[in-house]
Amino acid sequence: IKEVIGVVPQEDNLDEELTVIDNLKIYAGYFGIPRRKAVKRGMELLDFFQLADRAKARLRSLSGGMRRRLIIARAMLNDPKLLILDEPTTGLDPQARHLIWQRIRKLKGHGVTMILTTHYMEEATQLCDRIAIMDKGKILLEGPPGELVENEIEGDVIEFRPNGKSAEQAALKLKKQGALIEKAGDTFMIYTKYPEMALNTLATQEHHFLLHRKATLEDLFLKATGRKLKEGG
Repeated sequence: IKEVIGVVPQEDNLDEELTVIDNLKIYAGYFGIPRRKAVKRGMELLDFFQLADRAKARLRSLSGGMRRRLIIARAMLNDPKLLILDEPTTGLDPQARHLIWQRIRKLKGHGVTMILTTHYMEEATQLCDRIAIMDKGKILLEGPPGELVENEIEGDVIEFRPNGKSAEQAALKLKKQGALIEKAGDTFMIYTKYPEMALNTLATQEHHFLLHRKATLEDLFLKATGRKLKEGG
């Protein structure tokens, strides 16, 4: 089964003493890939991940984003049918993250099946056809991300940070109008199908923060798992 699986670990386990292409050649040996074929395949993958010009560079000269791209390229050496990615873009800057997302989407387009674990809700939205929200080892929700948000949140989100004591009364009024109210620290999260009505109600309140936006997968995750910080989070 290992012959048809590629694994991208969360931790960086590249060989610091080797060049970029040598990291790929040695890894290819674990799958019995001949040296000439390994070099050809390795250079194709480096080109795909925009690393071809760094083929002979030492690992210590690569940025964090380059190293993550190299780890994904390494996982593709054996042309896997299943690619498992454990938080592939953790700690990367936005430019590097978006480049890796582009490459992962291209691999999906080539028919590679992927299992992805991530704490970035935007990443799950960008890359996944189906998601499973898990908490303490249990699956709470499962399905296409867009459908889950639409079915479970049902409406827009208004974030409201009050400045005064009338916020509780406003929240109670919104609740009677059918809005779902959550309090996260000093901020009220208002989930409603009727954002205009909620905004009109809040217009009379003193506040120093007001944000109206569409519900996201992160809203759904927090609603399903709670807002308290978990161990290991």
